[in-house]
Amino acid sequence: MASRIAAILGAMALALAAIAFAQGGEWAQRTFLALYRHAPWAPLILTPALFMMVVWFTRRFWPLARASGIPQVMAACHKPDGAKAAALLSPSTAAAKFVGTILILLAGGSAGREGPTVQISASIMMAVNRMLRVPITSGVVIAGGAAGVAAAFNTPLAGVAFAIEELAAAFEQKVAVQVMAAVMIAGLVSLGLSGDYIYFGAMSAALDLRTMLIVVPLAGVCGGLLGGLFARAMVAMAWSGAPWLARIKARPLVLAGICGLIVAITGIASNGLSWGTGYETTRALLEGHHTSLIFGPAKLISTLATALSGAPGGIFAPSLSVGAGLGQGLAMIFPTHASGAIVVLGIVGYFSGVVRAPLTAIIIVMEMTADRSMILPLFGTALIADWISAMVCRPKLYHALSLSFR
Repeated sequence: MASRIAAILGAMALALAAIAFAQGGEWAQRTFLALYRHAPWAPLILTPALFMMVVWFTRRFWPLARASGIPQVMAACHKPDGAKAAALLSPSTAAAKFVGTILILLAGGSAGREGPTVQISASIMMAVNRMLRVPITSGVVIAGGAAGVAAAFNTPLAGVAFAIEELAAAFEQKVAVQVMAAVMIAGLVSLGLSGDYIYFGAMSAALDLRTMLIVVPLAGVCGGLLGGLFARAMVAMAWSGAPWLARIKARPLVLAGICGLIVAITGIASNGLSWGTGYETTRALLEGHHTSLIFGPAKLISTLATALSGAPGGIFAPSLSVGAGLGQGLAMIFPTHASGAIVVLGIVGYFSGVVRAPLTAIIIVMEMTADRSMILPLFGTALIADWISAMVCRPKLYHALSLSFR
């Protein structure tokens, strides 16, 4: 009984935290863009300075709050009742992740809040279980993280799929029940407070069979290649013993400043398209509108620079935006067809290439767009992208990064 009460209370609390996090992130992005419109060159100073400040505080006081948050939850799952897991998912680490991510968005960083939401949500679930003296198991951690995905995107099925595909090393029936219960409760709280919304809005796009047979392999190969290269750069920064990389990592504040400057310059060059999560531009592309072709490449550069800086922040939402930019480029090859449908394939292809979680990619995009008509091309694109990415970067990104937190 106590474990069920803990799951209910934890899911409700983490849903409230996810909503507050989303609102804080949106405020930070609006504030930064307002500053940019008022003083167009301010990012050249503000962005590197804030990047350096956040990285310094993170490394000095809360080193376990750096980066995405998903690798931390994966590491905590291996020994959930140990001291390391308690530190990874401590309330102070979660608070630092919350504030640090918002500050990075306030600096114009190309970061997402979904990965951090996973760590924050798992932390809240663990804290509630500890208060009620319920034993901490991997199921508690996984349920918290999965509910965080569901609350962040309003995608309950994707939360369950993410738990199966990424968070759980050995998925058991008992864990499945915990995950589904936490996801359901978090979803109900989010539904009650934020309303019944579809993340990118309802889409209705389709491709004829002939076009599908051409676009699907193209989106899969391009997405897998680009996503694999992104993942390889991330893994190399974390684990490569190359002397030049060692010299860079030995000066973390210099690295953060350079990455912040890259983000600032890329944003100015793209007229602000590469800053923040990229949500608005991605939604416009899915609705069939057009934007500058620089959006995809600029978003990729900005996201990589933000991720390599060592600051808190996720890559979920920015990866969806990079994929949308890729899809826009592919859609130009087929100008007489529904561009929104090809953009969807670009999103799935690139996202699958980065995280190597094809099932999660398919479900999350389906729930975000409420479009079930594209399920077969989505499956084909995701599987091809996963295969290509595995050849470019053998280890899966989150799994490789989680090793540094064990």
